[in-house]
This record gives sequence, structure tokens and C-alpha cells, in this order.
Amino acid sequence: MAEQNFIDYVKICCRSGAGGPGSAHFLREKGNPKGGPDGGDGGRGGHIILRGNRNVWTLLSLKYRKHVIAENGENGSGNHRHGANGADIILEVPLGTVAKDFDTGQVEFEITKDGEQKILTPGGRGGLGNSHFKSATNQAPRYAQPGEAGKEEWKILELKVLADVGLVGFPNAGKSTLLSVLTAAKPKIANYPFTTLTPNLGMVQYRDGRSFVIADIPGIIEKAHEGKGLGHRFLRHIERNATLLFMIPSDSDDIKKEYEVLLNELAMYNSELLDKPRILALTKSDMIDDEIKEWIENDLPEGIPYLFISSIAQQGLTELKDLLWQTVSKEKYDDF
Repeated sequence: MAEQNFIDYVKICCRSGAGGPGSAHFLREKGNPKGGPDGGDGGRGGHIILRGNRNVWTLLSLKYRKHVIAENGENGSGNHRHGANGADIILEVPLGTVAKDFDTGQVEFEITKDGEQKILTPGGRGGLGNSHFKSATNQAPRYAQPGEAGKEEWKILELKVLADVGLVGFPNAGKSTLLSVLTAAKPKIANYPFTTLTPNLGMVQYRDGRSFVIADIPGIIEKAHEGKGLGHRFLRHIERNATLLFMIPSDSDDIKKEYEVLLNELAMYNSELLDKPRILALTKSDMIDDEIKEWIENDLPEGIPYLFISSIAQQGLTELKDLLWQTVSKEKYDDF
């Protein structure tokens, strides 16, 4: 997917439909010139609805659609006829879309399943016809209820990429190269930082027809949690990944420090990210010998599974897929 086509944040103005007014009508027919009230109810105004679509990967369709306007409900009429409801507007969005109120920043809901529908802005209720107001003391009410006004409000839609495994590391740590080797994805790869500017997804084919989704998240830098380097935009995608694969080059000056910086950025952004399973992949391991590997192992962070891998030399990749599948499947099926 071209980077300019990957849109993960939009601000839209939603105007739902107003409800139609009820009817203040009286029955008039041959043989019954002074019939009672028979006014019908007005129709409901159109909702604005979000619907999850697993075949949609970006919010691009909403980038240039700043105003979304639903239809008003129709008026009620005589003979208890109900006015037609205003047509709903259904917006197809990717799985992992979060809806927020623009003014308060409050999260309203998330779309996580294909076909899941939730109302973003509800339409106004239709007014009641005069037949509802007939009573023993008022058998000929000449009034009906007006329809409820629709709502006009600004909403924020944010996309958080849904994946089984999220690749976490500094720029130029080899994340895109690993994705291109393990999957059919074709991310942009070059030997300089910030090659990846948008998340890339790929499907890893495992044994016996099993598979899992891996996401290449753009590189994190120190103070990303403060927004530095578009940090907030990148970090939010990590929230929806089940397992985190930390990637640090084997030839780094201080592997343990780099890991701690990455971990701190996640903690400062959202401490719940620390509850996710973590695996450490030491990349570019074809550039070091066994003696250096042994030296590195003695100074690695405690309590995290690790592997030496090389995407270019195809080293350690089978073991990595085994470990990732073991971790991902445990997360998926532990609750069953």
C-alpha cells in the first residue's frame, strides 16, 4: 500500500437526520364526517453508523469527506401512517478503528470485528401523532409532537492496526527486512533511518496451514511518548498487537540500554503495554561470531525470551516463527 494512501487519522463532521413531526390529522370519510384523531408518527432521522470491514485497511475514503449528512425522517400522515425513517449513512472502516469525541477526546467505542456496526451519531426521534394524545377529557387533540432535532458534532476516527505480532525497535533495526522475508509484504527497505513511515501488515504462513499476522510499526525514538518523531501516531498502533517482538541489532553498542529505552517509551505512553508478551530478536547476527554472541548473552535483559536472527542470511527464522506461534497461540486460546 502506498504510504500516501495509508490514512490512520481523520476528523469528520457528522450531522444526523432530524426526526419527522407527527401528524395532527382527523378521520374524515363518508358516513363519519367527524372521526377521531388518526395522525401517524413521524419517521426517525437517519443515523451515522460505522461498520467494520476486514477488506478495508485505511481511513482513506474519509480523508476528503469532511461532512457526513444523513437524511431527515418524513412527516407522519393520516390514517395512522408512520413517516419513513431517514436513510442511515454507513461508513465502512477498518478493524481497529477507534471513535472519539473531538471536543472531549473521550473514546466512545472501537470496531474490532468484521460486520460489527455501531452508531456514531444517532438520528432524532420522530414526533408522535395526535392519536397518542387522545384521552377521556380530550377526545380531539389538535396538536402533535414535533420531531427531535438531529445532532451535529465533530468526531475523530483513529486506526490502531490489529495484528498478532508487532515489531518494536529503533529506526533501521531490520523490521521491514524481517517482514519481507517472513511474509509476502513488500515494505520499503533502505539503509537509512525512518524508511518505514506507515505500518505494514503481512501474513506469516506457519505449519499445517496455520498463520498469524505481523505488523511492521515505524521506528520508535527516545521521547516518542511525548510526541517526538510522530511518536503518538506510531505508538498507538502497538496497543492492538497481541505480542511484541523487540528488535535490536546485534552490533549495537549497548543492547540492554536500547531495550530499556524502548520499554520505557511504551510504559510512558501506556503502561498496559508492559502486560503484553515480549520477545527479543537480536538482528544482523550473521555479522558476529559465537564468541561475541556468548558475551552478549551474559548482558541481556532478564526475563525475556531471545533469539539471534539474520533476515539476510536466513538464520534463526524457523526458531523465531516457532516461538512467535507458541506465544501467539497461547494468548489466543488460554481463555477457552
